[in-house]
Amino acid sequence: MQAPTPHPAATPFGKIPQSLAYQQVFSAIEKAIESGRLAIGDTLPAEADLAEQFGVNRSTVREGLRLLEHASLVRRDGKRLVIALPRYLDLAARASRALAMHRVTFMELWEASMTIEPLIASLAAQRVTAAQLAAFDKNLAQMEESIDDVERVLALDVAFHNLLAEAAGNRALILAREPIGLLFRPAGEVILPRLKTQHRILAAHRFVVDQLKQHDVEGARAWMHRHMADFKRGYEATGMNPNEPLDP
Repeated sequence: MQAPTPHPAATPFGKIPQSLAYQQVFSAIEKAIESGRLAIGDTLPAEADLAEQFGVNRSTVREGLRLLEHASLVRRDGKRLVIALPRYLDLAARASRALAMHRVTFMELWEASMTIEPLIASLAAQRVTAAQLAAFDKNLAQMEESIDDVERVLALDVAFHNLLAEAAGNRALILAREPIGLLFRPAGEVILPRLKTQHRILAAHRFVVDQLKQHDVEGARAWMHRHMADFKRGYEATGMNPNEPLDP
């Protein structure tokens, strides 16, 4: 299917003050996107046109556009910039930085996960497809093959939870759990080398997948609850304080 041809945005922008103008360029366009005045696929005016509309110089506009690209709100299409839909991981990375800056603790993240992850598992048990079950089996096989490779196991653990979120089919939950998952990886990097818990992780994942295959909603929820509880016990067994900020 041919992608729709982007069309230029029709709404002009008003002039703004020079103080921190590039941030205001970013904010003005960001608000236009969030409000729907600019839709996904719309093409932004050229730098010269934007500079005239905002009443600033082109270098100021260029810096504001750079911020928009960094936030994944626009993408390059040849020489023009097109309004884009941010990817889940782009949003998650920004949220994770915010969690780190607010000095969120392991316990706070774990408490959130004890609500989100079992819910995701229960929804996945309802909605999982045959293709997704095949992806789970592949993930389990790869983890078993790489069981002594800590970095590989950690990566496959992240992939497993991402597969669960996709199988749950709830985009709000995907967005909610991604930043938590990105910050939990450092905890895994502490636990696995010290306690060698790869086999426990693999066993828990197998039990969860068994429940998915049976479409056992409560079984999937219960096993994910156990898995997350075991994760907390592992973290505490390393001697780390769960009430201290998690170092990303």
